[in-house]
Parts: sequence; C-alpha cells; structure tokens
Amino acid sequence: MSTPVLTDQEFGLLRDWVYAEAGINLSAAKKPLVTSRLLRRLSHHGLRSFGAYYGLITSSGSAETQIALDLLTTNETYFFREPKHFEFLRDRALPARRPGQPYRVWSAACSSGEEPWSIAMTLADALGDAWEVTASDLSTRVLAQARNAQYPIERAEQIPRAQLVRHCLKGVGRQDGTFRIGPALRGRVRFLQVNLVNALPELGSFDVIFLRNVLIYFDAETKAQVVRRLCGALRPGGYFFCGHAESLHGMDVPLTGVQPAVYVRK
Repeated sequence: MSTPVLTDQEFGLLRDWVYAEAGINLSAAKKPLVTSRLLRRLSHHGLRSFGAYYGLITSSGSAETQIALDLLTTNETYFFREPKHFEFLRDRALPARRPGQPYRVWSAACSSGEEPWSIAMTLADALGDAWEVTASDLSTRVLAQARNAQYPIERAEQIPRAQLVRHCLKGVGRQDGTFRIGPALRGRVRFLQVNLVNALPELGSFDVIFLRNVLIYFDAETKAQVVRRLCGALRPGGYFFCGHAESLHGMDVPLTGVQPAVYVRK
C-alpha cells in the first residue's frame, strides 16, 4: 500500500478540528508536522487516507480522539527553561509572599513535567514544605510522563548541580542512563488534565501561574480568552509568566508588565 499523502482539504479538516478542540491554530507550515505525527496512526488502523483518519477521530466516543490531540499538541520543553523566570520567582516573588499561607503555583501547560519539577525544586529549596504545585496539560500522554518523573540522563544538564544532587536519583541497573525526581517532590505535585480553551475546573487561587510557550499557538481572540480565564485563578498581586517569544501587549487583561514575559495581577 502506498504511503498516504495529506491533501490540502484533509489538512484543513484536521486544522479546524484541532482549533475547535484545543484552540491551537496550525499554520500551513505545520502540514509536514501533521503528516509525520499522524502517519503511524493511519498505519496502525490500516487506513488509506487522512480523510478516513479524520472520520475516525471525529466519531462519537472514539478513543483515537485523545491520541490525535496528544500527538498534535505536544511541545518541546526542558528543565529550568528561561532561567530568568526562576530567578524572579526565587529572588522577587517568594520574598513578597503572604505569611502563613502555602505558596501556590500552577504550571498550566506542563507538557512532560520538566517545568513543574523545576518549580518544585525552587520552592522546596526556598520554603521547605510551605508550598503547593498544580500541573496540567491537555495531553494525557505527556501527563503520564510527567507523573512518572523519569528522564534520560541528558536532560539533567539544565538542572543546577546542587539541585540535581538534592532532588534527583540516578538510575542504576536496568534504569541506567536515566534519572528520576526524588520521592519527596514526587508526592507534592498534583497533575491533572485541563483544556485551557474550556471552562476551568475549580482549582482555587494561585500566587503564580506559568503559561509559557503556548500562547504562540493561539490566534489573538483565543489568546485573550485563555489569559483572562487564567487571571480569574490568579490572586491580586500574583505573577503571570509567559514565554519570552510571547507578549500580552494590547490585550485587555488585568495584568501589568514587570519585566520581559513577567506580569503582575492588578
């Protein structure tokens, strides 16, 4: 059987479906990515066209729907990405925290877990046990990776040496070549599936929300809706972090810029 080719019409159907489900706007430049990520699923189901696969993922109750979303919405991440954010969290946000209250941080697009574990290391070193981290993502596949908290040893290169020693365990035997977040932190981070383009679950209010390197995939209207929705979960005086390639300039949201990619809730 010849390899299926993603036609422009089929790409349009998949693009519109991803937008409706996740608010992500796939440009025409993403057509090769869509092809490469879905071809194996077509082969798995013995399908001869992307149109047939579209029919499968849009059929009622199909388990393939979540698999396709996982494949098309997963983004690259790594430990302590954009270090200035973690410096700001440690040196400016935490010293101004409210006394007597657990410090609450939400990693709202946590991918495979490197961001929330980096946050947890920072909070544990600064606050002991007086903190909580909630981590969420649309993809159930990356959430499973995040909960497992085990990574190839190469990914440890971005973790400061002292924190690597304090908070991580080197794999031995069959786990050689990997490391894992230690049990003290693994028991402190809550992971859950959240679709940011829909109404949010009741999570309480947070002192800091990380939403980094996600807004670039939304159009202007969806971006503003998502940020306003998250601002509802951010306490006044709390901080909102986005990616350094992102900007909230001109957006009607209750946030004021503090430094590049860091905002404070009015």
